[in-house]
Amino acid sequence: MNIIIPMAGMGKRLRPHTLTLPKPLLPVAGKPIVHHLVEDIGRLFHGSIQQIGFVTGRFGADVEADLMRVAQSVGAEGRIFYQDEPLGTAHAVVCAEPLLEGPIFIAFADTLFRTDDQVSTDKDGIIWVQKVQDPRNFGVVVLDSEGNIADMVEKPETLVSDLAIVGVYYLRDGQRLKTEIQSLITRGQKTKGEYQLTDCLRAMLRWGAKIGTGKVYRWMDCGNKDAILDTNRYLLSERPNDVLNAQGLSAKDSVLIPPCYIGAGVFLEGAVVGPYASLGEGVRVVRSTVKNSILRDGTRIENVVLDGALVGTNAVLASSPLSVDLGDYSKI
Repeated sequence: MNIIIPMAGMGKRLRPHTLTLPKPLLPVAGKPIVHHLVEDIGRLFHGSIQQIGFVTGRFGADVEADLMRVAQSVGAEGRIFYQDEPLGTAHAVVCAEPLLEGPIFIAFADTLFRTDDQVSTDKDGIIWVQKVQDPRNFGVVVLDSEGNIADMVEKPETLVSDLAIVGVYYLRDGQRLKTEIQSLITRGQKTKGEYQLTDCLRAMLRWGAKIGTGKVYRWMDCGNKDAILDTNRYLLSERPNDVLNAQGLSAKDSVLIPPCYIGAGVFLEGAVVGPYASLGEGVRVVRSTVKNSILRDGTRIENVVLDGALVGTNAVLASSPLSVDLGDYSKI
Protein backbone atom coordinates (compact mmCIF):
# COMPACT_ATOMS: atom_id res chain seq x y z
CA MET A 1 0.00 0.00 0.00
CA ASN A 2 1.08 3.57 -0.74
CA ILE A 3 0.07 6.74 1.08
CA ILE A 4 -0.20 10.18 -0.49
CA ILE A 5 -0.20 13.16 1.87
CA PRO A 6 -0.88 16.57 0.25
CA MET A 7 0.74 19.26 2.43
CA ALA A 8 1.76 22.13 0.17
CA GLY A 9 -0.45 24.73 1.88
CA MET A 10 1.00 27.85 3.48
CA GLY A 11 -0.63 27.34 6.91
CA LYS A 12 -1.52 31.03 7.14
CA ARG A 13 -3.81 30.58 10.15
CA LEU A 14 -0.83 29.37 12.18
CA ARG A 15 1.59 32.16 11.45
CA PRO A 16 4.15 33.05 12.75
CA HIS A 17 4.90 29.38 13.48
CA THR A 18 4.56 28.32 9.83
CA LEU A 19 6.96 30.97 8.59
CA THR A 20 9.84 28.62 9.42
CA LEU A 21 8.15 25.19 9.38
CA PRO A 22 5.22 23.75 7.40
CA LYS A 23 2.15 23.11 9.52
CA PRO A 24 2.25 19.28 9.28
CA LEU A 25 5.64 19.27 11.00
CA LEU A 26 4.50 21.28 14.01
CA PRO A 27 4.65 19.07 17.12
CA VAL A 28 1.68 17.90 19.16
CA ALA A 29 2.16 15.53 22.09
CA GLY A 30 5.82 15.16 21.18
CA LYS A 31 5.51 14.25 17.49
CA PRO A 32 4.91 16.17 14.27
CA ILE A 33 1.27 16.26 13.16
CA VAL A 34 2.10 14.27 10.01
CA HIS A 35 3.83 11.58 12.10
CA HIS A 36 0.63 11.06 14.10
CA LEU A 37 -1.33 10.94 10.83
CA VAL A 38 0.85 8.18 9.36
CA GLU A 39 0.42 6.17 12.56
CA ASP A 40 -3.36 6.71 12.43
CA ILE A 41 -3.46 5.26 8.92
CA GLY A 42 -1.25 2.35 9.92
CA ARG A 43 -3.86 1.33 12.49
CA LEU A 44 -6.47 1.10 9.73
CA PHE A 45 -4.51 -1.27 7.54
CA HIS A 46 -2.81 -4.49 8.60
CA GLY A 47 -0.61 -4.74 5.51
CA SER A 48 2.75 -3.08 5.00
CA ILE A 49 3.21 0.50 3.81
CA GLN A 50 5.58 0.57 0.84
CA GLN A 51 5.86 4.27 -0.02
CA ILE A 52 4.66 7.55 1.43
CA GLY A 53 4.47 10.47 -0.99
CA PHE A 54 4.58 13.91 0.62
CA VAL A 55 3.21 16.54 -1.79
CA THR A 56 4.86 19.75 -0.64
CA GLY A 57 5.93 23.22 -1.54
CA ARG A 58 9.60 24.10 -1.82
CA PHE A 59 10.21 23.87 1.91
CA GLY A 60 13.93 23.04 1.79
CA ALA A 61 16.27 20.15 2.53
CA ASP A 62 15.79 20.17 6.31
CA VAL A 63 12.02 19.77 6.03
CA GLU A 64 12.39 17.02 3.45
CA ALA A 65 14.84 15.17 5.70
CA ASP A 66 12.30 15.37 8.55
CA LEU A 67 9.63 13.88 6.29
CA MET A 68 11.93 11.03 5.27
CA ARG A 69 12.39 10.22 8.96
CA VAL A 70 8.62 10.13 9.43
CA ALA A 71 8.32 7.55 6.62
CA GLN A 72 11.22 5.50 7.99
CA SER A 73 9.55 5.39 11.42
CA VAL A 74 6.83 3.13 9.95
CA GLY A 75 9.17 1.13 7.73
CA ALA A 76 8.22 2.90 4.49
CA GLU A 77 10.15 4.66 1.74
CA GLY A 78 9.50 8.39 1.75
CA ARG A 79 9.27 10.40 -1.47
CA ILE A 80 8.89 14.11 -2.06
CA PHE A 81 6.68 15.53 -4.82
CA TYR A 82 6.21 19.24 -5.45
CA GLN A 83 2.99 21.13 -6.04
CA ASP A 84 4.22 24.52 -7.25
CA GLU A 85 0.75 25.94 -7.97
CA PRO A 86 -2.35 25.66 -5.74
CA LEU A 87 -4.54 24.04 -8.39
CA GLY A 88 -6.71 21.95 -6.07
CA THR A 89 -6.88 18.66 -4.24
CA ALA A 90 -7.02 16.43 -7.33
CA HIS A 91 -3.99 18.21 -8.77
CA ALA A 92 -2.12 17.72 -5.49
CA VAL A 93 -2.80 13.98 -5.56
CA VAL A 94 -1.69 13.52 -9.17
CA CYS A 95 1.57 15.32 -8.40
CA ALA A 96 2.44 11.98 -6.76
CA GLU A 97 1.53 10.12 -9.96
CA PRO A 98 4.10 7.29 -9.57
CA LEU A 99 2.38 6.20 -6.37
CA LEU A 100 -1.08 5.98 -7.95
CA GLU A 101 -1.16 2.23 -8.42
CA GLY A 102 -2.57 -0.61 -6.37
CA PRO A 103 -4.21 0.14 -3.01
CA ILE A 104 -3.64 3.69 -1.80
CA PHE A 105 -4.53 5.98 1.05
CA ILE A 106 -4.92 9.73 0.58
CA ALA A 107 -4.85 11.80 3.76
CA PHE A 108 -4.71 15.55 4.10
CA ALA A 109 -2.04 16.53 6.56
CA ASP A 110 -3.98 18.70 9.02
CA THR A 111 -6.43 15.93 9.92
CA LEU A 112 -5.95 13.49 12.81
CA PHE A 113 -8.66 11.02 13.73
CA ARG A 114 -9.69 8.07 15.82
CA THR A 115 -11.80 5.21 14.51
CA ASP A 116 -12.58 1.60 15.37
CA ASP A 117 -12.84 0.68 11.67
CA GLN A 118 -10.48 -1.48 9.64
CA VAL A 119 -10.08 -1.30 5.87
CA SER A 120 -12.60 -3.49 4.07
CA THR A 121 -11.08 -4.86 0.86
CA ASP A 122 -14.44 -5.97 -0.56
CA LYS A 123 -15.22 -2.43 -1.73
CA ASP A 124 -13.57 -0.20 -4.31
CA GLY A 125 -12.94 2.43 -1.68
CA ILE A 126 -13.74 3.92 1.71
CA ILE A 127 -14.15 7.54 2.71
CA TRP A 128 -14.04 8.35 6.41
CA VAL A 129 -16.77 10.64 7.70
CA GLN A 130 -18.17 12.12 10.88
CA LYS A 131 -21.61 13.49 11.67
CA VAL A 132 -21.63 17.27 12.09
CA GLN A 133 -24.31 19.69 13.24
CA ASP A 134 -23.80 22.20 10.43
CA PRO A 135 -22.59 20.54 7.20
CA ARG A 136 -22.52 23.80 5.20
CA ASN A 137 -18.79 24.20 5.84
CA PHE A 138 -17.82 20.68 4.75
CA GLY A 139 -17.90 18.28 1.88
CA VAL A 140 -20.50 15.61 2.65
CA VAL A 141 -21.47 12.18 1.34
CA VAL A 142 -24.97 11.00 0.43
CA LEU A 143 -25.66 7.29 0.95
CA ASP A 144 -27.81 4.89 -1.06
CA SER A 145 -30.15 2.28 0.38
CA GLU A 146 -27.28 -0.22 0.77
CA GLY A 147 -25.10 2.20 2.72
CA ASN A 148 -22.70 2.90 -0.12
CA ILE A 149 -21.89 6.42 -1.26
CA ALA A 150 -24.27 7.65 -3.96
CA ASP A 151 -22.98 11.21 -4.24
CA MET A 152 -20.71 13.84 -2.71
CA VAL A 153 -21.62 17.49 -2.28
CA GLU A 154 -19.14 20.25 -1.44
CA LYS A 155 -20.41 22.69 1.22
CA PRO A 156 -24.15 22.15 0.59
CA GLU A 157 -26.40 25.19 0.98
CA THR A 158 -29.33 22.95 1.94
CA LEU A 159 -29.27 19.84 4.10
CA VAL A 160 -28.56 16.80 1.94
CA SER A 161 -26.43 14.93 4.50
CA ASP A 162 -24.74 15.48 7.85
CA LEU A 163 -21.86 13.08 7.12
CA ALA A 164 -18.81 15.30 6.65
CA ILE A 165 -15.72 14.04 4.83
CA VAL A 166 -12.76 14.21 7.23
CA GLY A 167 -10.06 14.08 4.54
CA VAL A 168 -8.99 10.41 4.65
CA TYR A 169 -9.63 8.12 1.66
CA TYR A 170 -8.82 4.50 0.77
CA LEU A 171 -9.00 3.30 -2.84
CA ARG A 172 -8.33 -0.24 -3.94
CA ASP A 173 -7.11 0.81 -7.41
CA GLY A 174 -4.93 3.91 -7.52
CA GLN A 175 -4.53 3.61 -11.29
CA ARG A 176 -8.27 4.08 -11.75
CA LEU A 177 -8.19 7.30 -9.76
CA LYS A 178 -5.17 8.53 -11.73
CA THR A 179 -7.10 8.02 -14.98
CA GLU A 180 -10.02 10.08 -13.66
CA ILE A 181 -7.76 12.90 -12.45
CA GLN A 182 -5.90 13.08 -15.74
CA SER A 183 -9.21 13.14 -17.62
CA LEU A 184 -10.49 15.93 -15.37
CA ILE A 185 -7.39 18.05 -15.97
CA THR A 186 -7.41 17.38 -19.72
CA ARG A 187 -11.01 18.62 -19.88
CA GLY A 188 -10.13 21.63 -17.75
CA GLN A 189 -13.03 20.80 -15.42
CA LYS A 190 -12.65 22.99 -12.34
CA THR A 191 -14.95 23.57 -9.39
CA LYS A 192 -14.52 26.93 -7.69
CA GLY A 193 -11.41 27.48 -9.77
CA GLU A 194 -9.62 24.25 -8.79
CA TYR A 195 -9.38 20.58 -9.75
CA GLN A 196 -11.27 18.81 -6.97
CA LEU A 197 -10.72 15.26 -5.77
CA THR A 198 -14.44 14.89 -5.05
CA ASP A 199 -15.22 15.44 -8.76
CA CYS A 200 -12.95 12.52 -9.64
CA LEU A 201 -14.50 10.30 -7.01
CA ARG A 202 -17.99 11.20 -8.25
CA ALA A 203 -16.92 10.14 -11.76
CA MET A 204 -15.82 6.79 -10.34
CA LEU A 205 -19.24 6.40 -8.73
CA ARG A 206 -20.92 7.04 -12.09
CA TRP A 207 -18.82 4.24 -13.59
CA GLY A 208 -20.09 1.85 -10.91
CA ALA A 209 -17.46 2.00 -8.18
CA LYS A 210 -18.70 0.80 -4.79
CA ILE A 211 -17.36 3.18 -2.17
CA GLY A 212 -18.39 2.83 1.45
CA THR A 213 -17.88 4.96 4.53
CA GLY A 214 -15.81 4.59 7.67
CA LYS A 215 -16.90 6.35 10.85
CA VAL A 216 -14.56 8.33 13.05
CA TYR A 217 -15.41 8.99 16.68
CA ARG A 218 -12.83 11.75 17.06
CA TRP A 219 -11.81 14.23 14.38
CA MET A 220 -8.97 16.52 15.41
CA ASP A 221 -8.23 19.73 13.55
CA CYS A 222 -4.78 21.31 13.59
CA GLY A 223 -5.63 24.45 11.64
CA ASN A 224 -5.05 27.17 14.23
CA LYS A 225 -3.51 27.72 17.65
CA ASP A 226 -6.55 26.77 19.74
CA ALA A 227 -7.21 23.67 17.62
CA ILE A 228 -3.61 22.50 17.96
CA LEU A 229 -3.73 22.92 21.74
CA ASP A 230 -7.03 21.00 21.87
CA THR A 231 -5.48 18.18 19.81
CA ASN A 232 -2.43 18.15 22.08
CA ARG A 233 -4.74 17.80 25.12
CA TYR A 234 -6.64 14.91 23.55
CA LEU A 235 -3.56 12.98 22.47
CA LEU A 236 -1.95 13.35 25.89
CA SER A 237 -5.20 12.36 27.61
CA GLU A 238 -5.04 8.95 25.89
CA ARG A 239 -2.32 8.16 28.48
CA PRO A 240 -3.71 10.18 31.41
CA ASN A 241 -1.29 8.96 34.07
CA ASP A 242 1.95 9.23 32.09
CA VAL A 243 4.85 11.62 31.75
CA LEU A 244 6.00 10.70 28.24
CA ASN A 245 9.65 10.46 27.20
CA ALA A 246 11.60 12.63 29.73
CA GLN A 247 15.00 11.37 28.51
CA GLY A 248 17.86 13.20 30.16
CA LEU A 249 15.51 15.34 32.25
CA SER A 250 17.16 17.59 34.83
CA ALA A 251 14.63 18.71 37.44
CA LYS A 252 15.30 20.65 40.64
CA ASP A 253 12.50 21.56 43.05
CA SER A 254 9.98 20.92 40.27
CA VAL A 255 6.69 19.07 39.84
CA LEU A 256 5.43 17.18 36.79
CA ILE A 257 1.66 16.73 36.57
CA PRO A 258 0.57 14.09 34.03
CA PRO A 259 -0.33 13.79 31.32
CA CYS A 260 2.53 15.65 29.69
CA TYR A 261 5.35 15.16 27.23
CA ILE A 262 8.94 16.10 28.13
CA GLY A 263 11.50 16.16 25.32
CA ALA A 264 15.11 15.10 25.63
CA GLY A 265 17.43 17.30 27.63
CA VAL A 266 14.77 19.46 29.31
CA PHE A 267 15.91 21.51 32.33
CA LEU A 268 13.44 22.42 35.09
CA GLU A 269 14.09 24.50 38.18
CA GLY A 270 11.34 25.65 40.52
CA ALA A 271 8.85 24.66 37.83
CA VAL A 272 5.38 23.16 37.70
CA VAL A 273 4.76 21.48 34.35
CA GLY A 274 1.43 19.97 33.34
CA PRO A 275 -1.14 18.82 32.88
CA TYR A 276 -1.38 18.81 29.07
CA ALA A 277 2.02 20.39 28.49
CA SER A 278 4.37 19.32 25.68
CA LEU A 279 7.98 20.49 25.98
CA GLY A 280 10.39 20.07 23.08
CA GLU A 281 14.06 19.15 23.25
CA GLY A 282 16.34 21.37 25.31
CA VAL A 283 13.56 23.49 26.79
CA ARG A 284 14.41 25.36 30.03
CA VAL A 285 11.64 26.27 32.49
CA VAL A 286 12.73 28.24 35.56
CA ARG A 287 10.44 29.49 38.37
CA SER A 288 7.44 29.09 36.07
CA THR A 289 4.22 27.19 35.61
CA VAL A 290 3.39 25.65 32.23
CA LYS A 291 0.14 23.83 31.52
CA ASN A 292 -2.09 23.25 28.49
CA SER A 293 0.74 24.53 26.27
CA ILE A 294 3.27 23.51 23.63
CA LEU A 295 6.86 24.77 23.89
CA ARG A 296 9.03 23.90 20.90
CA ASP A 297 12.73 23.01 20.94
CA GLY A 298 15.19 25.28 22.68
CA THR A 299 12.67 27.59 24.32
CA ARG A 300 13.59 29.33 27.60
CA ILE A 301 10.84 30.30 30.05
CA GLU A 302 11.49 32.24 33.25
CA ASN A 303 9.22 33.75 35.91
CA VAL A 304 5.96 33.34 34.01
CA VAL A 305 2.70 31.43 34.15
CA LEU A 306 1.68 29.89 30.83
CA ASP A 307 -1.78 28.45 30.18
CA GLY A 308 -2.87 28.01 26.57
CA ALA A 309 0.48 29.00 25.02
CA LEU A 310 2.10 27.98 21.74
CA VAL A 311 5.76 29.03 21.75
CA GLY A 312 8.18 28.60 18.84
CA THR A 313 11.74 27.29 18.75
CA ASN A 314 14.52 29.07 20.65
CA ALA A 315 12.13 31.71 21.96
CA VAL A 316 12.80 33.47 25.27
CA LEU A 317 9.84 34.45 27.43
CA ALA A 318 10.36 36.30 30.70
CA SER A 319 7.15 38.21 31.29
CA SER A 320 3.72 37.33 32.64
CA PRO A 321 1.23 36.57 29.86
CA LEU A 322 -1.50 34.00 30.42
CA SER A 323 -1.92 33.08 26.76
CA VAL A 324 0.53 33.76 23.95
CA ASP A 325 1.12 32.85 20.31
CA LEU A 326 4.87 33.40 19.99
CA GLY A 327 6.92 32.67 16.88
CA ASP A 328 10.42 31.27 16.46
CA TYR A 329 13.40 33.19 17.93
CA SER A 330 11.12 35.77 19.54
CA LYS A 331 11.88 37.47 22.87
CA ILE A 332 9.53 39.14 25.33
